[in-house]
Amino acid sequence: MQQKGIHWFPGHMQKALRQIEERIKVIDIIIEIVDARVPLASRNPYLKDLATHKKRLIILAKRDLADEEETKKWISALTKDGQMALALDLTSPKSDQDIKKAVEILGKDKWERDKRRGLKPQPLKTMIIGVPNVGKSTLINRLARRSAASVQNTPGHTRSQQWIKVDRLFELLDTPGILPTYYESNTDAIYLAWIGSIKEDILPLSELADQLLTYLRKNHISALVSRYKISDDESLSNEEIFKSIAEVRGFLSIGHLDLEKAERVLLKEFKEGILGRYTLEKSDDNA
Repeated sequence: MQQKGIHWFPGHMQKALRQIEERIKVIDIIIEIVDARVPLASRNPYLKDLATHKKRLIILAKRDLADEEETKKWISALTKDGQMALALDLTSPKSDQDIKKAVEILGKDKWERDKRRGLKPQPLKTMIIGVPNVGKSTLINRLARRSAASVQNTPGHTRSQQWIKVDRLFELLDTPGILPTYYESNTDAIYLAWIGSIKEDILPLSELADQLLTYLRKNHISALVSRYKISDDESLSNEEIFKSIAEVRGFLSIGHLDLEKAERVLLKEFKEGILGRYTLEKSDDNA
């Protein structure tokens, strides 16, 4: 995947970084949400290294879109001293109970210290962090059991910070999704565009779709053949494959095959899991 480095850092993200740095001092537990399909690329390096002495719960969201066996391996790799990892479908009613149990385990030391000091245990202060469109607002609404945070399938939707009381156990501080200032790894940026964490218009549509098609032809050709009724002939070019998709779907524009529409459909159906459950980053390759 040859491409120049990617810059995408709106002004509201810089402001959010300053606010996070100011408030991290009072935080007991950091809840970091990543996408189970790209557990590393969807971790902002700045947020990953932020306050490493704090207890941390890493939630691999959208587990229903990722390869189940690979997710198990990632859970094992990410679970270590002072850090827990859970794989969840945040739309599931059971997910909030799993998170609460994990927060209780991570907060046990603090509550015991408070008791030894003669203090009444206070609700744990937690901060939710993550890149855009990874599921933060969905999680908050499930934990709070109300529409406490606006949910919208658009990267960069949350722009402010707010405290939300979950129950007697803990409070949440929501933060906007924050991307790195610069992606040295072209692959990471492309992966994030494929899953919807970077707006598609940040990168050339034709290049994104072409590289996704190349990846799928190499690793999951059967899914392409089944979904789009195309040939698995390796001699065909990607352009010829997109023409086949446009023809099968009836994508026409002024009497010609609409290849752009075929490209958009491929990206959309991959992002939504219609083409199958895939994990783009393997834990064995990133140990």
